[in-house]
Amino acid sequence: MRPLRYSINVTLDGCCHHEAGLPPDEESMRYWTAGMARADALLFGRVTYEMMESAWRQPATGTWPDWMGEWEIPFAETIDRAKKYVVSSTLSGVDWNAELVRGDLGQAVQRLKQEPGEGLWAGGVTLPLALADLGLIDEYEFLVQPVLAGHGPTLLAGLRERIQLQLVDRRDAHRALGGQRDERRRPVDTGGGERLEVRLDACTSARVGGGDGEGAREQCRQDRCPQLGRCARSHRSGSSASSRRCPARSCSRWW
Repeated sequence: MRPLRYSINVTLDGCCHHEAGLPPDEESMRYWTAGMARADALLFGRVTYEMMESAWRQPATGTWPDWMGEWEIPFAETIDRAKKYVVSSTLSGVDWNAELVRGDLGQAVQRLKQEPGEGLWAGGVTLPLALADLGLIDEYEFLVQPVLAGHGPTLLAGLRERIQLQLVDRRDAHRALGGQRDERRRPVDTGGGERLEVRLDACTSARVGGGDGEGAREQCRQDRCPQLGRCARSHRSGSSASSRRCPARSCSRWW
């Protein structure tokens, strides 16, 4: 079965408006180009599909517009030629190498996932909320940006049930505070009678240890937080509060 990955940019205070974060640069475009290229097909809602088409569809002349930098062209070429599925009850047709998805969303996406291949890539805000509610997203990928938007909308606002995740990868970026990939997982048994939960708003350097008292709450010994790049709250040494939580929620920018 093909896994479904949801990828999105995130500001520190949780805004997922596509203009809330930093403008794209060469590094972020390479990151998203590589991620998109790993997918067999893209899954969009109507709004995201139309926004992407207006920005990244190659003109009939075959020449990219003058405003597009050379470092943006690989991304444009990747999304232009990618197979796309568009979930919409209002569009009468799509033609950007795309196919409409109608009817029961859960059944339709489950069928797409059952096809052979490497995986599906979802973007947007509204559609991923519905997919998350249905338990169809297998991997969440966030690029955390050092921006406080001060407004919404926020990522997955209105989610019906809490989703527990397990951190599977993290990398630092030049301008962003870091990229993070999480999978849906059951609680992780730490062997000491407590469980380690990796939530979207948790500092992943604060580990829940065993039950022997010393080290049961392990202080982060790094200058850089594995999730957010730099922890926003200082330690109180010798206190159980040294197991910090970063005061942020994951969200988006572009898609």
